[in-house]
Amino acid sequence: MYVMAKPVGATCNLNCAYCYYLEKEKLYPNRTEIRMSDGLLEKYIESYINAQPVPHVLFTWHGGETLLAGLPFYRKALALQKKHGKGRVIANSLQTNGVLLNDEWCRFFRENQFLIGISIDGPEHCHNMYRQNAGGNGTFRQVMRGIELLQKHRVDFNILSVINNYNVRFPLDVYRFFKAIGAHYMQFLPVVERIHHNRSDGLRLLPPKKATDAPMAPWAVGAEAFGRFYIAIFDEWVRNDIGRYFVQLFDAVLANFVGEMPGSCILAPTCGHASVMEWNGDVYSCDHFVFPEYKLGNIRNRTIVEMMFSEAQLRFGADKRDRLPQQCVECEYLKICNGECPKNRVSTDRYGNEGLNYLCEGYKMFFKHAIPCMKLMAKALNLKK
Repeated sequence: MYVMAKPVGATCNLNCAYCYYLEKEKLYPNRTEIRMSDGLLEKYIESYINAQPVPHVLFTWHGGETLLAGLPFYRKALALQKKHGKGRVIANSLQTNGVLLNDEWCRFFRENQFLIGISIDGPEHCHNMYRQNAGGNGTFRQVMRGIELLQKHRVDFNILSVINNYNVRFPLDVYRFFKAIGAHYMQFLPVVERIHHNRSDGLRLLPPKKATDAPMAPWAVGAEAFGRFYIAIFDEWVRNDIGRYFVQLFDAVLANFVGEMPGSCILAPTCGHASVMEWNGDVYSCDHFVFPEYKLGNIRNRTIVEMMFSEAQLRFGADKRDRLPQQCVECEYLKICNGECPKNRVSTDRYGNEGLNYLCEGYKMFFKHAIPCMKLMAKALNLKK
């Protein structure tokens, strides 16, 4: 059971055009300062550790921009983890845009073995297209300075890259750039968002099953372009980079081939084990479902176990499997894809059923192209067992 914490909610020092989380600040319109209190931090840490049935506990800190919580906040978090750890092995990961990194932050991360996720969208022209500051200026150079500091202090980091309607046109530029900066672990997150202007809560972006006629955001990636993006990277990876560079989707597809858990919720048969907690203790079904209708409760009055095993959350997780449209049920790639992420199921299948993944055609292009190689790799792995 996994709860990703957002100590400053949606607060961020950047103004990325495609960000799905910035607008979540509208859920808390009457607060002038959004930051997790010390009391709530301790309650979360104690509750989260006690909820885990395994000896290893992973804390993930996310945003907004996580570094805005300040270094004393994370020092306190580590002290509380030690206080309530009860002999557990505790690890921490943190996602950041990298702009605020300095030597002090990096020394802290190195000393405490944090795994850092860096948000960067490729070389300068790709990154600066949408990842800008409040003044509308690109942030590439500041992010690269942060990466150089992580490398200087030997802090482990991986890459989270948002694939949008612009950088999807430059797959090899993006992939080779990440290799050049020493990023051995890469995750690509496709933008699939729809815009609606009449929600009562003031949010523009929509969850699935809401206003199916709402238009896609202008920065959304096209399905076929998304497929071509992955095919281009896969061809280079399979020829030159197996075992040296790791792309999350490739690992997950291969895992499904050899009968292992994919390591990524998007390709698992069900979901619901990974929720998100806002700065005030509100818990939502998933980071991509922070909408009032997906709120599970608050840790001030409900335990993490109660919320994660609630009827609402169990149904949320099972719906990924149980609400697949007919086209998915009949698909030859179902056991690989499992309908992908529910947040992207905003299209209609050929039978007129809602719930088809917007990226379906792109995924099918990629699977058709990659499966022959995946079968060979799966066979080699099985021979080693």
